[in-house]
Parts: sequence; structure tokens; C-alpha cells
Amino acid sequence: MTVRILSYALFAATIALAGAQAAAMADPNVITIKNFDYAPMALTVAAGTTVTWRNLDGEPHTVVSTDGLFRSAALDTNESFTFKFTTPGTYKYICTIHPKMVATITVK
Repeated sequence: MTVRILSYALFAATIALAGAQAAAMADPNVITIKNFDYAPMALTVAAGTTVTWRNLDGEPHTVVSTDGLFRSAALDTNESFTFKFTTPGTYKYICTIHPKMVATITVK
């Protein structure tokens, strides 16, 4: 009985994660964090666009602009951070926990 309950819990968690991934892929302004990477690593949006980052990794990550414009708290699994870009420009950002994770938003 315990094995069935654990199997069901694992199945339910897998379905929930797949749903979150599908939702993120459906919205072009959602950046997923998975496998210690941002996807996509480069995104171009119009001024006034809100971008959402969603952590699908099993580790916490941050989203921090290198120019200080925006900064998320540590995002645990399935948590997200949003920011509205109002001014055209190129915005580089990193994960301060894992500084090799870098990406760019270009606002037109």
C-alpha cells in the first residue's frame, strides 16, 4: 500500500511539473529555469512587456540584472518572478547563486 501511495505521489508531481513546463512554453514571455540554465537565453520584447521567470529546477535560483534594475529573491521549485520592461535597451541578468547562468533581455 505504501508503494502505491508513493508511486501516485511521484506520478502527480511529474504531471504537475509537465503542466508547468507546457504553460511556460505556451507564453513567449516566460523564461524557464531548468538544468541550471535560462531558456531562452536571449529574449526580445516590446517596451511595456512583462516577462516571467519560472524555476523548474530542483535547486533555488535568482534573476538579477547586472545594472541593478531588477532582482528576485531566491526562487524555489515552481516559484516565479515577474518584471515589466518599460524602457528600450539590453538588459543582462544572472543567477547570483550560480553566476555561470547568464542571459539577456532586449527591449525594443
